[in-house]
Amino acid sequence: MTCTAELVDYLLKSRPDAIPADVRHDGKRALLNVVGCALGGARHPAMDIAIDALSPFAGPPTCAVIGRPERYDPLFASLLNGISSHVHDYDDTLPKNYIHASSPVASALLAYASVNKVSGPDFLHAFILGFEVVSRIGNATYPAHYEAGWHSTGSIGVFGAAVAVGKLLGLDAERMTYAIGLAATQAAGLREMFGSMGKGFHPGRSAQSGYMAALLAQKGFTSGRFPLESPRGFAAVTAAKYDLSKVVDRLGVDFDLRVNTYKPYPSGIVIHPTIDACTQLREQYSLKPEEIESVELRVAPLVKDLCNKKVISAGLEGKFSIYHAAAIGLGRGRGALEDFTDEAVNDPPLKRLREITDAIGDPSVSEDAVVIKLQLKDGRTLHKTLEGSLGNLKRPLSDAQLETKFRDQATVLPPAQREAAMAACWSVETLGDSRELIDRCIPA
Repeated sequence: MTCTAELVDYLLKSRPDAIPADVRHDGKRALLNVVGCALGGARHPAMDIAIDALSPFAGPPTCAVIGRPERYDPLFASLLNGISSHVHDYDDTLPKNYIHASSPVASALLAYASVNKVSGPDFLHAFILGFEVVSRIGNATYPAHYEAGWHSTGSIGVFGAAVAVGKLLGLDAERMTYAIGLAATQAAGLREMFGSMGKGFHPGRSAQSGYMAALLAQKGFTSGRFPLESPRGFAAVTAAKYDLSKVVDRLGVDFDLRVNTYKPYPSGIVIHPTIDACTQLREQYSLKPEEIESVELRVAPLVKDLCNKKVISAGLEGKFSIYHAAAIGLGRGRGALEDFTDEAVNDPPLKRLREITDAIGDPSVSEDAVVIKLQLKDGRTLHKTLEGSLGNLKRPLSDAQLETKFRDQATVLPPAQREAAMAACWSVETLGDSRELIDRCIPA
């Protein structure tokens, strides 16, 4: 079989009880995290702008939006769920391909399940399958796809949304192939958008486009039959080098949810080591910002490629600034949501710290590491090397830490409802109707 046909065959045959218990638990961790992120981003200005601009064109208001009291049509709700879950850049990340797989998949599923009865086991199963498809296509085309300038969360997330909704729709092999093909032809998202609302638009649009692909396929809207592997298909067009065997090898045996990571800081994952290490330096030496003469960072070349923003004025830009990462770690000893606001990036002490920081791309430094040299005004030189940042594979967040993160973000809900929403994420496999989870995420 071709790559697409083999993938479709697996998707159609997979059943909830075939997913290993540890993977189901990891799926619930990912669901808890992404729902918390959607609640945390529900009141972001990007959401209000999107609603103001597009709601006049929405269909009948049948579908809930996570963290909002308004209702819209399911496709628009998918877009909004995707924006809110990614706008703070706090959602989970796969270190092997830097995709935020949960956001586009969950955003589409939460909209679908709001207007269609979906059992909890079926919801979790569709989420796990969608997540796996996103990661595997990402693995097959990384790093060439990413290096070309694509933001894979958008350009590849669309496949996961399409197959997850397609699974719940019960698409047959022909129609699931169409869904993948229609997803492929809508694939989009540019890394140029990093540091702007456009980045949060990517998983929203991929959720919406994937959902639409599944609906069109259900009705028999055709696509090319070899969307992944043909000479003019997704892989060949968007990646100078690719290996589609990574899409299908050991399907149903290896699951990338096992190597998913959860962010302790709402920013690009590659600046987490710098935040972590600078925070440790501040605490270890009781440093004050005014004592620091200069800062030198040695980071992986990819870090500079992604996060070389030094002169910034918007909070979203700070999420992709290695210089701001050092500044908040040294200047505030943390990397909280309030450290990535417009006010924070324009704070004079943080601006000064950014100005005196130099970042050097060093191939000998891993992407989850940093080497720091601080020159103090009293003549002292301090050094710090960190291998493995908090939240990444070497130091993963525990279930309890994910719960704390959920509570910190889900402030649009009263405390009791917040706890009920969190409990519903953990117990999703016991729900007769996934709307029980969704309803707990809607403020009065």
